[in-house]
Amino acid sequence: MAEDRPIEMQKTLGLTGLTMNAMALIAPGAFLWLTFFIQATTGTTGPSMWAGIVLALLLCLATAVCYAEMAKLYPGTGSSYYFAEQSFLNHDKAWRYARLSKFIVGWASHLYYWIYPGVMVGVMGILCGYLVGTLWPNFMNASNPGPAFMMLVAVVFSFAVAFIAHRGVNGSTAVNIGINVIQISALVVFAVLALGYRANHPAGSVGRQFDSTTGASFDYEFATTKAADGTETVVRDANQVPQPKLDAAGKVVPFLVAYPAADDKGNFLSHPNGKSVIAPHKFSWVFIQATVAILILVGFESVTAMGGEAKNAKRDVPIAVIVSLLVQGLFCYLFEYFAANYFLNSGYSMQSASGSAAPIGDMMIIVGDSLFGPGRGRIFMLVEAFTVFLALIGTTLSCMNTGARVTYAMGKDKEVPEHFGFLHGSNLTPHRAIWTLAVISAVVGCVAVMMAFGDAGAPADTAIQALPHGFWSSFGYSTHDKMAAMPNSLLTVTLASNFGTFLLYGLSCIICLVAFHGHPDFNVFKHFLIPVFGLVANLACMAFYLIGPFMGYGTKMEPLLALGIAAVWAIYGGIYFVRASKASGRQTLVPARSTSSV
Repeated sequence: MAEDRPIEMQKTLGLTGLTMNAMALIAPGAFLWLTFFIQATTGTTGPSMWAGIVLALLLCLATAVCYAEMAKLYPGTGSSYYFAEQSFLNHDKAWRYARLSKFIVGWASHLYYWIYPGVMVGVMGILCGYLVGTLWPNFMNASNPGPAFMMLVAVVFSFAVAFIAHRGVNGSTAVNIGINVIQISALVVFAVLALGYRANHPAGSVGRQFDSTTGASFDYEFATTKAADGTETVVRDANQVPQPKLDAAGKVVPFLVAYPAADDKGNFLSHPNGKSVIAPHKFSWVFIQATVAILILVGFESVTAMGGEAKNAKRDVPIAVIVSLLVQGLFCYLFEYFAANYFLNSGYSMQSASGSAAPIGDMMIIVGDSLFGPGRGRIFMLVEAFTVFLALIGTTLSCMNTGARVTYAMGKDKEVPEHFGFLHGSNLTPHRAIWTLAVISAVVGCVAVMMAFGDAGAPADTAIQALPHGFWSSFGYSTHDKMAAMPNSLLTVTLASNFGTFLLYGLSCIICLVAFHGHPDFNVFKHFLIPVFGLVANLACMAFYLIGPFMGYGTKMEPLLALGIAAVWAIYGGIYFVRASKASGRQTLVPARSTSSV
């Protein structure tokens, strides 16, 4: 069989290829679009969204330095899993714990690497549902797409990306380079236009408000009618277009933009000024936002899993780790998130964002209608959405490549079933790990979109009743109260993946401390202070999964469910390790010191 031949990965990636693969996973084009919605549904913490990203960025920078420093010592395939083994094996006193440490790190990393692609394919389902609803509103509602349709897209997308990953890393790199250039350019354009809209629409000026039913924006106040129970509904014509409100003289009342901080119930609506966007407001809110925001920044470490395919791993991998995070996180995200938050106004508030499948898409329609003319904002949004579509391909592809290579490394070491440690005979890819991950991603993606509008994102009963009737468009929607009582499935799997990220990054900081303890190249700043800060920051964010719900910060059900998933994974990992060790006759502690895999 071809699998029995000694097949090795080829060293084909230079600095550009390594950096672009990591940047594709961080993907600002995809994550501004998808994560803004997730962050908007985290209860009352919305005002601290930008500050939460800053905290997550500092945490990631500290962890990135640890990864970069360890990549200089131990270039190879397997990322933190490989680093864990080598740092302990090369330590004077801790070498006996090499096998145990690498299994703990490798197993913990799968909580991140095996759930994260599922979040991505689920988001692709939401994106496609939003676009289909925009183009064919009689078939699908853009703001609340049908779960069945989104599940179908998630399954198809998962296997399509796996096919690209199966074909080889060189093809993946070429795809990622093109996607990075396109998505960054497109999202910078949107950010500039969003800032321009705010600058040109001071409070009291005529602006535009968004209507989620038609997926369009209008420059007039909507006429409303009051029902017997006091509920106000918008008056619409036969095509569901909202009718304008008329003044005493019969003239259309224009919509005047305002920037209220909150409504009469205390719900956050918009930022009155730029200082409010960057202010932390409450530090507890910052931590809650950071537990979600970590999703948009992870991926810089993915390049350390490609050391076996790097031409000069010791030189290029550390540079790629830091550069990818700085370009995407420090420049792209902070700029784009500031623009999106600063744009919020009475015509499209944070409450509007929490009830939409794609709030960034809605914002694009408003700024497009304002700049290019009524109706043309939708065209602008569709062009931008195409770049997000490409970005999602890139980030899912990069994560599958990374996750499969970590599983491959564990398979070679027989820490997971041995068949995961084989490479494809001609493509030289860990194909069995890739296709297994495709199945897992499809399942996780379906779970993610099953109740993506649960909890705080539950649509109103009037919105549910207005959904196009059909299996693909309305199956899965019940009533507002029932959906509000259910956990948000997308937020739940996101937090589960993020908990795995915090766990992996915290462990990686510990590994860095071990690797450089007593090492001739030890530097107190890079090899002690930075790893300790990274460890503390990761532990603090993990603690807020428990602190938040009990202190009444943000949402409650989702972080506790995420902790439950992590606990089940940890218990199963312990049972698997004990049974596998017993079956193979391997010892938990290394019996003899060696610098090779045990």
